[in-house]
Amino acid sequence: MTIRHFLTLHDLSTDEIHQVIDLAIELKAAHREGRQEPVFAGKVLGMIFEKSSTRTRVSFEAGMAQLGGDALFLSPNDTQLGRGEPIEDSARVISRMLDIIMIRTFGHDKIEKFAANSKVPVINALTDEYHPCQLLADIQTFVEHRGSMQGKTVAWIGDGNNMCHSWINAAMKLDFKLNIACPEGYEPNAELMAQAGQRVTITNDPVVAVAGAHLVTTDVFASMGQEDEQQVRLEHFANYQVNHELISHAADDVLFMHCLPAHRDEEVSAELLEDESISVVWDEAENRLHAQKALMVFLLEASGLV
Repeated sequence: MTIRHFLTLHDLSTDEIHQVIDLAIELKAAHREGRQEPVFAGKVLGMIFEKSSTRTRVSFEAGMAQLGGDALFLSPNDTQLGRGEPIEDSARVISRMLDIIMIRTFGHDKIEKFAANSKVPVINALTDEYHPCQLLADIQTFVEHRGSMQGKTVAWIGDGNNMCHSWINAAMKLDFKLNIACPEGYEPNAELMAQAGQRVTITNDPVVAVAGAHLVTTDVFASMGQEDEQQVRLEHFANYQVNHELISHAADDVLFMHCLPAHRDEEVSAELLEDESISVVWDEAENRLHAQKALMVFLLEASGLV
């Protein structure tokens, strides 16, 4: 049986995305009601971190524990992919000792090369190009609060980064409209935009992007590894803060999401972030746990490993 990986949203069909989201919602309910099954008993998740993250480590490690498995944390000091040993060799060795692997790293080519040589499923927990696990949590959160995303309008405000790229993929998979607002010079990947066609539009005006939107979402203006650009980026993104004034141009039932960590009063006002009539960031953060549990169940089952 073919080993299934999750490097971008395109690794799942639209039906499979819905299947994972439905399972995530069920696993969330099971967790709260104390009726979880130890479906991962005897299974070990390897967590390879070249970029640190609180939410990613806690959500994957807790998720494995809740379903009866174990997780092994490998920090940048424990493993440096491609340094001292080819990535291909690391993948061949590590995947013989583990049941499933998640990697959080810089270059997307690293995780592609690792997956191509792995005997077990590999999950992209973030690269510089894509952050698909976060999108599963975001989709789950929208479905819980508003139902299907099909035909809806999402506004992305900010840098054309890995989160923006993943939202573009989501628009293609789930058939919704995505409006992107970013300053000149910070646009998302042009090839990806071309693939998305008319589902995705881009503007330099945040007000235009949020008009009628059912969901407005953003991210920090300077991502990990861009700290030396922080001040310049703050100047370029000065008019791109998501706040109550901007979001007043969206749909009446608009939701606000942020993948966190948030820099209050930079990309989002503190007041909006804490406004639970609009902001669902805490549900969104919790759903990383449940969406990733569902993803791991799906990948192991689809690969014939459980």
